[in-house]
Amino acid sequence: MPPLLQFSFLAFSSLFVLVDPIAAVPAFLAMTADSDSPHRRAMALRASVTCFIVLSVFAFSGTMIFRFFGITLPAFKIAGGLILGLIGLDMVQGRRSPTKETASETAEGSEKEDVGIIPLGIPMLAGPGSISSAIVLMSQSPDWRHAGVIFAAIAVTAASSFLILAAAERVGGYLHETGIRILTRMMGLLLMSIAVQFILNGFRDAGLLR
Repeated sequence: MPPLLQFSFLAFSSLFVLVDPIAAVPAFLAMTADSDSPHRRAMALRASVTCFIVLSVFAFSGTMIFRFFGITLPAFKIAGGLILGLIGLDMVQGRRSPTKETASETAEGSEKEDVGIIPLGIPMLAGPGSISSAIVLMSQSPDWRHAGVIFAAIAVTAASSFLILAAAERVGGYLHETGIRILTRMMGLLLMSIAVQFILNGFRDAGLLR
């Protein structure tokens, strides 16, 4: 597989699995139970746009944040890999990671008229895991083509999130809770593999592995 195509697959798969709009469907339906279809679609659109903006900003400014705080890229790759691993472990066990969604946030969201930006856009879609992944992927971009791939992956992930959340009733009715848990476990296994690779890359960049 050509290196750029391989990187494209890594970027999209890691971001989509971390944003995980399918697993957000039950919480979205619970928080928008009293909303009609147009209002629900509007909130899905705001959440997806928020996700795109947040991930793009951190992908663009991540290296500058590192320089400001004196953080090395290998250290952040290892830390990011650990975060992804913990999220993946929760997903393999068929549960929603607390880094993306807590019961109190879902309950608070159900009392709000508009959940598009908070808590749905942040942190349910654009949470610590997806932000860390976007920054780590950008740090591995040797040229503008790889950087363009990351922003394209962010855009496709955000668009996919909108389509899934806008059709949340149909998605939830088709997959049911069992189907969503099965998909979550499968994506969690993939995410844990990506997390291990991030950690290995961090150790290699630090000169601890050859």
